[in-house]
Amino acid sequence: MGQLTHFDDSGASRMVDVSDKEVSRRRAVARGVILMSPATLIMIVDRTASKGDVREVARLAGIMAAKKTSELIPLCHPLPLTSVTLDFQSEGDNALRIEACCIVDGKTGVEMEALTAVSVACLTVYDMCKGVDRGMRITEIRLEEKSGGRSGHFVRSCAE
Repeated sequence: MGQLTHFDDSGASRMVDVSDKEVSRRRAVARGVILMSPATLIMIVDRTASKGDVREVARLAGIMAAKKTSELIPLCHPLPLTSVTLDFQSEGDNALRIEACCIVDGKTGVEMEALTAVSVACLTVYDMCKGVDRGMRITEIRLEEKSGGRSGHFVRSCAE
């Protein structure tokens, strides 16, 4: 494992200098799961929540969050994202899996943007459904895959 690049030799925080890096297509996929009661999941899938279509509001929130990642996480570079997508999949009778994919042609990766998109999408689902299910639990937010750049291709193994 390499040294932490967000600190200089004296321990001061810094934004990593990416000036000498090559521009490349960079892609990151992150995933999160929100656990809930079966009735809440049915309400989301059937689009019957009183506040509106939960998945579509969460999708927009995730896209907006990805675009604002550098404003939320202090040392992230602002990136000109070329694509942000969020997909939703029911898992069993009590879980909703949310997956975000971010793409940029740039000098630094988009892992934080994908993770931010998933996190905010999960929080939005919670916010929209908390009136009927305060016991929801956000879990398993993690990077699943990244490609591009010097560090190469990463895919989470099934065992992780």
